[in-house]
Amino acid sequence: MTNMVRAKEKSTNKRDVCMSCGETSFTEDNVRGENICTSCGLVVSEHATDNGPEWRAFTTEERNARARTGAPMTLTISDRGLSTVIDWRNKDASGRALKSTTRAAIYRMRKWHIRSRLHSSQHRNLSIAMSEMERLSSQLGIPRDARETAALMYRKALARKLVRGRSIESVVASSVYLACRIHRIPRRLDEVVAETNVSRKQIGYAVRLIVSRVNINVPLASAKDLIPRLSSDLLLKGRTVKKATEIIKNAEERFVTIGKDPGGIAGAALYIAGILEEDKRTQREIANVSRVTEVTIRNRYKELVRVLEISINVNS
Repeated sequence: MTNMVRAKEKSTNKRDVCMSCGETSFTEDNVRGENICTSCGLVVSEHATDNGPEWRAFTTEERNARARTGAPMTLTISDRGLSTVIDWRNKDASGRALKSTTRAAIYRMRKWHIRSRLHSSQHRNLSIAMSEMERLSSQLGIPRDARETAALMYRKALARKLVRGRSIESVVASSVYLACRIHRIPRRLDEVVAETNVSRKQIGYAVRLIVSRVNINVPLASAKDLIPRLSSDLLLKGRTVKKATEIIKNAEERFVTIGKDPGGIAGAALYIAGILEEDKRTQREIANVSRVTEVTIRNRYKELVRVLEISINVNS
């Protein structure tokens, strides 16, 4: 069986072996288009096809200027990045200033070009919404893949006419919040509300509306997703973070976290882990980072200690 496998490998790799010395190490000369054996110097093949561009570029600016392809398609732009844009600078392709007559014609063309792009109410809505989504995502530090998910979610809500009668900012904020839930990004609803001019009640209603009317699968918020961020803000040690994660896992197995605020559960788990690992933080410090009250931390702490039967020194 082994001989058959070796024979098969030898037959499949026959073209990768030098005919002169039998070595398998080659180097490519892109200038001459030749494939050369590094052991004996035999030219194995020549006239290789160059699949690259016919021009050369030595800097990033020069490469971008000569490239014939634009940016990839994205949902975070109202027209998905496929339309042509007339530059606002009154210069030609060589960088020279335009004449007065040409400048007036370009101004009229630019004006009608903008009007043609935003000819419908849906396009105008998307233009405003995507700008607001870019601002909110930048403020919250949302990565690119989560922004694409939020933009797709908003487009689905707009197609189902869920934005009509509601503020664009509330639907945008709810889309960003749900995208963070889908990608397991530790951003709570209160953090999203703090960066917008919309009330928490409006954003919460938009969140429930999108979840019920748009076909998306949004996972439940878990306290484990908040542990890395909270522990980083509190400057906790690695063993404390590990212990807090184990506490939350045991609490989920005993269904203690059902119906509870994830911030309170995560804060209480970090408080207990800090006591056990001698890396203690006060309840006020944890409450400020978790964006919950000290009473919530205290209640969740007592409940976790009682249900999980964790023995803690009374003096702690």
